[in-house]
Order: sequence, then C-alpha cells, then structure tokens
Amino acid sequence: MSLNTHDRRAPGGRAQTSAPGAAGARRRAPRRGGRNLVGYLFIAPLVAGLAVFHLYPMLVTTYSSFTSWDGFTPRKWVGLDNYSKLILHDTLFHTVVRNTLLFMLGAIPLTMLLALALATLISPQRRIMTVFRLAFFVPYVANVVAVSVVWFRLYDGRDGVFNSILGFFGIHGPDWLVTSPWALVAVVFVSVWQGVGYPMIVLMAGIQSIPAELYEAASLDGASRTRRFRSITLPLLTPSLFFVSISQFVASFQVFGIVYVMTHGGPGNDTNTYLLQLFNTSFADGQLGYASAMAWLLFLVIAALTVFQWRMQRKWVFYG
Repeated sequence: MSLNTHDRRAPGGRAQTSAPGAAGARRRAPRRGGRNLVGYLFIAPLVAGLAVFHLYPMLVTTYSSFTSWDGFTPRKWVGLDNYSKLILHDTLFHTVVRNTLLFMLGAIPLTMLLALALATLISPQRRIMTVFRLAFFVPYVANVVAVSVVWFRLYDGRDGVFNSILGFFGIHGPDWLVTSPWALVAVVFVSVWQGVGYPMIVLMAGIQSIPAELYEAASLDGASRTRRFRSITLPLLTPSLFFVSISQFVASFQVFGIVYVMTHGGPGNDTNTYLLQLFNTSFADGQLGYASAMAWLLFLVIAALTVFQWRMQRKWVFYG
C-alpha cells in the first residue's frame, strides 16, 4: 500500500491538507498594515492642520461666544446674552446687516450678469480671446490692497479721474467715498470689477462643455442666436450658474478688504459691512466674546441660506 506523505489524517479519520492560501494571507497581513500606516502618515499633516487651525479655533470660538472676554482676562459666562443683544438691541449691528444686504443686492446680480455676458463673448476658441480672458481675470488675483488704493485715487473728489472726466463735460462730480449713498455704490462697483474674473472663467468652461451638435441642429431648424442662447445655453449652463451663485453669495457676506482700505466703513457707518464690524469689535474694541457670537451667527446664516439654495436648485437647475 502506497503512502502519501502529504496526506495527514486527523484522529477522526479525516484528511488534513495544508492551506498555502491562508498562510500567504497571514504573510500578507503585515504588509497591508504597513501600507495603511504609510497612508496614515501621508494624511497626518493635513489632519493635524485641520485640527489645530480649524477644529480647535471653532471649539474655542463656540465657547467664547457664550462668555464676556477681552482676550486677556478670564472668560465670564453670560449664556445667550451676546446673541440676544446682537439680534434685539444692537442698532449698529442692525445697520451693518442692512449695509451687507444692500451690498449683496447690488454686487451679486451685477457680477453674475457681467460674468455671463463676458463668458458668452470670449468663449470662442480664438487666440485673440486669450488676451481678453487674461485681462478680465487678472484683477481677481491682484492684491486687494493694491486694487483698493488705485481705485481710491480714481474716486478722489478733488483730482480723481472720474471727476476730471465729468468736469470735462461740465458736471460737478460728488466726493464719491465720503458721500452717502455714493460710497456704497463705489464699493459695489469696485467689488464687481475685481470679482467678475472667477465666475467668468467658470461660466466660460460651462459654455465650452456644451456639445456643438446641439447648436448645429438648432441652426438647421432655423433657430436664431437669441433663441439658441435661451433654449440651449442657459438651461445647460444652470449647474455652473448655481455654483457661481453660491460662491458669490458667500463672498459677498465676507467682503472686507475693499471696504477697510477705501472707506473704513464710512461715511458714518454707511459702508460698514458684517466682516468689517466683526474685525472692529474683536480687535479694535477688544470684545472677543461678542465678536465670537457675531462669527457664529454669520456661519449659521450662511449655512442655512446655502442649504435653502441647495433645496431650491431642484426647481431651476438642469443636469442634462
């Protein structure tokens, strides 16, 4: 009777065979663990940065918003007093909210309309269009302080360029940045001029992604250029318009640099916006607890309105 050296029998009579696959899996397990460790090491700097520079400040700000704190003395718990004062009693805060809403009502529609018009005009793939794209996009990446200083000189009431042009036609121009309501209008205009580059690029990319066959078929059916824009371009561009609307909404709530350099919130408080008032409350007035409540209130408002926009997109955004 021949014996098979590889056939070992258990006490119950059943054959025991070696399991090379299981042994290989056991040998590979440490290697997978090593790969996981390498992955964790790669993301560790990012996680640490998020924890130190985002999560920890958010927790500190959350606690501080319920306290009275100047940054030096110990915090004093006041509960919801900061929030109730902001919403019910702080008239300056109410003025700031009104100014911010007026700024948004002027800046967001103008920026989106101008960006859509520019994107439509410069979307054709021609070399000369590259020059125009660069010209309109450069202000977006330019330093906000430098831009504000240049426009401050242009708006100068005595020898500014705008008033010099108006004076050539016999018109006495206002002192733009120290006269209400022209100061807010001037700030809106500068914000639109500087901020139109980014949404223009986004919308231009959306236009270029629309299949050319749709326009060719519409042309064969006799559709005019206006009809093609209304029936093809706008519906297929709604995802890009939705993204631009949210980004412009958030950016308008956070306008700071232009106002700080050009008007410092004046005249009076006619151009004092939310973020500028938050800056003054925390660093100029030393009310860090009160400013923390302002910051969280701003976050909650932006989050709520953004969620509302996401829900409303179902009614007008077309994902073809």
